[in-house]
Amino acid sequence: MLGEHLLVDGLGCNWGIQASHPIPPDIVVKLMKDNRFNKVKLFEADPRAMRALGRSGIQVMVGIPNDMLAGIASSVRVAEEWVAQNVSYYLSRQGVDIRYVAVGNEPFLKTYNDRFTQITFPALQNIQAALIKAGLGRDVKATVPLNADVYQSDSGIPSASPVVDGSITYTNVFDANYDTLISALEKNGFPSMPIIVGEVGWPTDGDRNANNQLARRFNQGLLDRINQGRGTPKRPTPPDIYLFSLIDEDAKSIDPGNFERHWGVFYFDGTIKYPLDLGGGRNLTAAKGVRYLARQWCIMAPDANLLDPNLPQSINFACTYADCTSLGPGSSCGDLDARGNASYAFNMYYQTMNQRSGACEQFHNLSIITRIDPGFHGGSCKYEIMIDNGRHEQARNPGTSSAGNMATSVVLWAVTLALIIVCGHLN
Repeated sequence: MLGEHLLVDGLGCNWGIQASHPIPPDIVVKLMKDNRFNKVKLFEADPRAMRALGRSGIQVMVGIPNDMLAGIASSVRVAEEWVAQNVSYYLSRQGVDIRYVAVGNEPFLKTYNDRFTQITFPALQNIQAALIKAGLGRDVKATVPLNADVYQSDSGIPSASPVVDGSITYTNVFDANYDTLISALEKNGFPSMPIIVGEVGWPTDGDRNANNQLARRFNQGLLDRINQGRGTPKRPTPPDIYLFSLIDEDAKSIDPGNFERHWGVFYFDGTIKYPLDLGGGRNLTAAKGVRYLARQWCIMAPDANLLDPNLPQSINFACTYADCTSLGPGSSCGDLDARGNASYAFNMYYQTMNQRSGACEQFHNLSIITRIDPGFHGGSCKYEIMIDNGRHEQARNPGTSSAGNMATSVVLWAVTLALIIVCGHLN
C-alpha cells in the first residue's frame, strides 16, 4: 500500500503534447510554475518535456502509451530498459522529480474491446519489478489510470437533483463518483488506499455544452474545494487532483467528440480562456515569450462565388488537414455564415501549414491573404495565428534552421474524470 506521506497538497495538471504547433516546453514549465501547478501528469516520456521539467520543483507522473504495453508485458528486460531510459536517467542526470509511472492510459476503455485487458496487469508487474531492481521502488510508484466509463449507467444518473444515498446527500457528481470508488475499495479489503484524481475538467468548445462559462463554473468550484481542503462524505481528507488539462491540443483524435481538442484551461498558445481565482488573491497568468507567425490570414476571396462547385471540396480539404472543430453547431464559431465558414477553414489550413508559400492557393482561386483580422468584429470566434515553432527553434539553437511542424493525427482518449489507484507497496 502506498504511504499517505507520498501524497502531497497542491494542484496538478495534465500536459498533453498532441498539437500541430506546441508551445516550447520551457515556456510550458514556466507557465505551470507561474500558476502554482506543482504536479504534472504526462502521457509519454517526451524527451523535451522531461528535460524542461528537470530541477523545476514540479513532481512528475510519466505515462507509458498503450501501444507499448504488449512489449513491456512480455518481457521484464523491456520494462527494465524503459525504466532505465525514462525514469532512472531523468531522475539522476536531469533532476526530474518523478513520483509515479502511469502504466497505460485508460487501457480498459470499453471502446478498446478488451485489446489491453490481458496485458495491462503483467505490464504493471514488470514495471514495478523494474523500479524495485533500479532501487526506486520506495520513491516511484506504478499505477494504472482507470477510465470513467466504469460509471456509465442507464439509471438516468447524474440528474439535476441531489442524489440521496442513505444518510448522505450528494449535490455533485465528483463527490458521488469518488465515494463510489471508496465504497468499492472498502468492499474489496482496501479501505485506506490513497486515490489520485488523474483527470478532471470541462471542455470549452466543440459541443453545445462545452464553453468558457460552464468550464469556468466547474473549474472554479473545483479550485475552491481544493483551497478549502474539502474531501467527500466518505473521505474528509482532500484528494490529490490533476486538472484536465493545461493546454488545448489541436491534433488529438476527435472520435469521442469535437470537444476533445478543447480541454485546456489555456488556449493552444498559453493565453487565458477565462478568469480563475487560484486562491490567496492569485489569478491565472498567461504564457510568456510565445512567438507567432506573421499577422496575416487566409480567407475566402470577396469576389468568390458561394455557389462555386469547388467550394465544398475545398472546405473539406482544409478541414481534413486542420482543426475545424470550432465550426460545429453550438461551438464558438458555429454561428458564422457560409463565407465565414469557408474563411475559417481556409485560415486554419493556412496557419497549420505555417503560412507557407502556396498554402492559401490550394483552394481553386477561392481564397486570398489578408492582413485585416477576419474576427475583428467581435464575438466568440477567433481566427487563429499559429505559433512560429521555427523562430523558437532558432532561438534555442542559434545558427540553425527548423522546418515547421505539420499537423499530426493521433489517437488519445481523455475523459472528464479518471481515477487512478496507486499500486505497489513500500519495500
